[in-house]
Amino acid sequence: MGEEERSGDGRKTSEEVDAGALFVLKSKGTWWHCGFHLTTSIVAPPLLSLPYAFKFLGWAAGISCLVGGAAVTFYSYTLLSLTLQHHASLGHRYLRFRDMAHHILGPKWGMYYVGPIQMAVCYGVVIANTLLGGQCLKAIYLIMEPNGEMKLFEFVILFGGLLLVLAQIPSFHSLRHINFFSLVLCLLYSALAAAASIIIGNKSNGPEKDYAIVGDKETKVFGIFNAMAIIATTYGNGIIPEIQATLAAPVKGKMFKGLCMCYAVVIVTFFTVAISGYWAFGNKANGLLFTNFLNPETNHYLVPTWFIFLINLFTVLQLSAVAVVYLQPINDILESALSDPTKKEFSIRNVIPRLAARSLFVVVATIFAAMLPFFGDVNSLLGAFGFMPLDFVLPVVFFNFTFKPSKKSFIFWINTIIAVLFSCLGVIAMVAAVRQIVLDAKTYKLFADV
Repeated sequence: MGEEERSGDGRKTSEEVDAGALFVLKSKGTWWHCGFHLTTSIVAPPLLSLPYAFKFLGWAAGISCLVGGAAVTFYSYTLLSLTLQHHASLGHRYLRFRDMAHHILGPKWGMYYVGPIQMAVCYGVVIANTLLGGQCLKAIYLIMEPNGEMKLFEFVILFGGLLLVLAQIPSFHSLRHINFFSLVLCLLYSALAAAASIIIGNKSNGPEKDYAIVGDKETKVFGIFNAMAIIATTYGNGIIPEIQATLAAPVKGKMFKGLCMCYAVVIVTFFTVAISGYWAFGNKANGLLFTNFLNPETNHYLVPTWFIFLINLFTVLQLSAVAVVYLQPINDILESALSDPTKKEFSIRNVIPRLAARSLFVVVATIFAAMLPFFGDVNSLLGAFGFMPLDFVLPVVFFNFTFKPSKKSFIFWINTIIAVLFSCLGVIAMVAAVRQIVLDAKTYKLFADV
């Protein structure tokens, strides 16, 4: 079966439960465990790209988009949670995004649209995090060995080895302690990144501050939509139903508390890093804020090297947690396809296929990350194609289809406006991402050492 049906108090109402629901999406968590999972999936190292997004928008538009992204995603995630909660109270607890689409919009929506998009986004995040983890490990290596000769792909493989071990953690609920540690890590590296930006910005020999938006008209227009896609992707989640599935019944009110915890961290980290980074570097902000801490003329860091070491170390550790969180929907599918729910979870019959399949997916992701160090451009396309519909459009559509508010009501129209607006933005952002891929194509090189 594609779903596990349960009554509102958690009792099963179906005779069969698939192995994915039984072994990966265990419903044992509390609201603070949910908050840890949400924070790890949203407050991740892509937030270090926010100053770069601001350089295409300027102060007013940048802060407005940041506030708007927070408001809309908190609203849409709350609606998605309420929709799941409503169906659970009717005896149908949907544990997966594709199950929601299947039963609310129709079978084809779950099988051919939501399911594939979610899997592409999740695997794309795993590949991107593996690449970024390798880049951070290389940065640590160069601090310790400035003339070192190790290549980027070697560090990507090292990070892939760490992920290979973490991928064997049996269930989503089992990640609760790791994800608490991840929450602490994101606060630490965000604080260090903001502090470094402020220190550099106050230096007399620091970069000259220029907040003018540069480029011709076409560049500026596409830059705006690229920046919106970056901000939307930074707020993106794509796995809200799977996270809510980890909650022990009854689920009422628990997800909202978890979201409040998560967005308290979002506000502290996103706004601090975006504002301090853009203030310090202006239109010279790079795609990853860390790279601005290196003076390109002298090839020396503008802050103490121990500062850079700690930032990269904390980032690497959190990237491993984020990657393993986004592996969970993939693990769920693998478990459903390969494991036998009538056997014990750690029986030989289930352990061997689990170990082989999870390891294979991590190895393939590591190979892609090592081969394609320009994957950031592809990931922007996945973000526009995936995070926009999953996090901005589908939650309000699901709510309207489920609760059927009056067409004269405010909530119906605000949901409709959000769905239409972000559908259009998603299409435009996809065009902007494809354009960027075409522009950068001449610089692409397999296994490049960047």
